Amino acid sequence: MRRTLHNEVHARPQARIRMPALVVYVAVINEGVSREQECEHLRQLPGQQDLGLERMQGNFLRLRLEGYTLKWERHSEFTRYSLVLPLPDQALLGASEPHLPEFLQLPPQWLRSIPGRTIAAIQVVMVHGDLGDMEGTLERAQQGFGEHPIVASVMGRGGHSLVLTDFMLRDSGFERMLVIAPTGTPQTRAGRISQRLLELETYRLMALRGLPVAKELAPMLGASETELAEITGRLENKSAADQDLLDALVSLSARVERATAAHMYRFSATRAYEALVLQRIAELREATIPGFQTLGEFMQRRLSPAMATVAATAQRLTSLSERVARASALLRTRVDIATELQNQQLLAKLTRGQEMQLHLQTTVEGLSIAAISYYVVSLLLYGAKALKATGLPVNPEVAVGALIPVILWAVWSATRRIHKSVTALTHQP
Repeated sequence: MRRTLHNEVHARPQARIRMPALVVYVAVINEGVSREQECEHLRQLPGQQDLGLERMQGNFLRLRLEGYTLKWERHSEFTRYSLVLPLPDQALLGASEPHLPEFLQLPPQWLRSIPGRTIAAIQVVMVHGDLGDMEGTLERAQQGFGEHPIVASVMGRGGHSLVLTDFMLRDSGFERMLVIAPTGTPQTRAGRISQRLLELETYRLMALRGLPVAKELAPMLGASETELAEITGRLENKSAADQDLLDALVSLSARVERATAAHMYRFSATRAYEALVLQRIAELREATIPGFQTLGEFMQRRLSPAMATVAATAQRLTSLSERVARASALLRTRVDIATELQNQQLLAKLTRGQEMQLHLQTTVEGLSIAAISYYVVSLLLYGAKALKATGLPVNPEVAVGALIPVILWAVWSATRRIHKSVTALTHQP
């Protein structure tokens, strides 16, 4: 992939703008929008009916049309359309809020029907002016913004241009920026100025997409934190049923993890876009104009609270997930301890049962010795009586009575040997 990676720096050629010029810029969220749909929309432009999809595989396309150029760029979350055309005389410096869309030579409703949801729509008017007469130039420039308060700053080392805007949406759906630069400004510099301003505003709006999500999550996070506190209190109370606590924790954990999976990407993207905004502000190298806020000051003062809200919400969500995990670990420890206690009680019962069984076994063995000895004595008594009946001088009762101790000892010895053999077999591995 060496060639592909090497040529990545040339994927989006530097813009060149010949002043005075009008840049009409629209950025749309391209979620659910395919390249085929975007290509089909570009084919509606004059002379582009044969535009091939293969020309749009590099995420960048420049079309030269009659009277203007169009640049198409596809990014991971949004697609940008930039139209550059010569600025009409009616919209030059000093014009009083000119209606710029009427100067666009586009098919009817072409801008409105761009596939995707609009995130930014900006008109950048780039004109020549005398930066040496700052007061007069500013007075003429403000006429194009009506009564709206504006922000303005001198850009670049040495002050190569002047930028003004009010960050207000017009009825047309566009916001307006005005760039004033001296005659002889290189086309590449004009292109860089336009690109930085457009990227700055686009990344600002993309960063702010996390703010509605943060506000939407706030009630859920508050309710979840309260519920977790209640569960933790019940966990401390030993009378609470483990199954009820487990069900409550599982439900809470699922809710928190679902919110994390659904919105954590948006929060991460917000941080990334915020970093790009700060980088673009630094690249402007602004110098202040007495009585006006710079673009960077205006952006940071209004963007910082929103970014802090998003960052706090992301941290709050992560912290809540960790606390739910700790509460689950505590409940698991409590259940493990209760299980261990039950196992110990069961073991104690088994031990007592085994002791009782041993006592019973000893008693049974004693009774067995007596019973076996009784049967042996009975058999010997019958044998002795049989011998006496044959005429032998034998007293059966005396003879058998004398053998009773021997019989008892013999039966007891045999029982002990059998018991030892069984025990040895039981303990073999």
